[in-house]
Amino acid sequence: MRSKLFVPGSRPELFEKAMRSDADAISFDFEDSVPAGQKQQARICVSEFLRAEAAALQRRKILIVRVNDLSSQFFSDDLDTAAQAGVHLLNIPKVESADDILQAVALLAALERERGLINAIGILANIESPRGLRLAHEIAAAHPRVVGLQIGFGDLFEPLGISRKDKAAVHHLQLAVRLAAGEAGISAYDAAFTDLRDSDGYIEEARSANRLGFAGKTCVHPSQIADANREFGPNPAEIAFSHKVVVAWAEALAAGRGAITVEGRMIDAPFAMKAQTVLERAGQSSSSAH
Repeated sequence: MRSKLFVPGSRPELFEKAMRSDADAISFDFEDSVPAGQKQQARICVSEFLRAEAAALQRRKILIVRVNDLSSQFFSDDLDTAAQAGVHLLNIPKVESADDILQAVALLAALERERGLINAIGILANIESPRGLRLAHEIAAAHPRVVGLQIGFGDLFEPLGISRKDKAAVHHLQLAVRLAAGEAGISAYDAAFTDLRDSDGYIEEARSANRLGFAGKTCVHPSQIADANREFGPNPAEIAFSHKVVVAWAEALAAGRGAITVEGRMIDAPFAMKAQTVLERAGQSSSSAH
């Protein structure tokens, strides 16, 4: 998911527009963007939209529902709405432990069994508290359903008085979450950027995340989608080089060599794995390199 577009669950007039956008994923939100008095109506709107177009929607986008956190009075009803055909991922905010994940998985699995859902819904866990950050690696590895970690700068920084403009703080958090996700072999996703007037700031943050190996970034407005897709999509030069690496590495393995050079760069197993990942992100198979 290079780009994940948030859509308030209480704004059904935006649903179809979001689906027509170039975002890789759409996240229907029940949390911060929906006032308490509108949460039930938001659930109804999202549920009706998903049920009406479930099969078509799954083919067009990665579909996510962001629920309220597990300690919230809204979580149970949110989960009841999210556990249905057409939904790929459950985005859980403010996750603070592996136990939080296991609790959510148990409840989700029970609903799936009850409803005869065949495909298990994955979990995207938000890291947005000091405790969640400290235990991020445990959260990432808590269950196979966890497919990604996502940063929440606002909830983590604001209560502590940490400025979002402090690049060192942003970089530290990005790196910590990326390493935690990497230990579990899952993806990391960068946070929302709410200052819509500062497109340069969004791009700078996305580039920082991309350099750290993040898979994508949240969009809170359609105007951010193109920037996210561009920054997290492999560029033509990177794709071309990765093709050369994959071909050369296959030949090297067949010849019993564990290290080679491609265009003057030393390549061994980790670099070959990265090249394969680049091709996968570009939607190309290694066989097309031959």
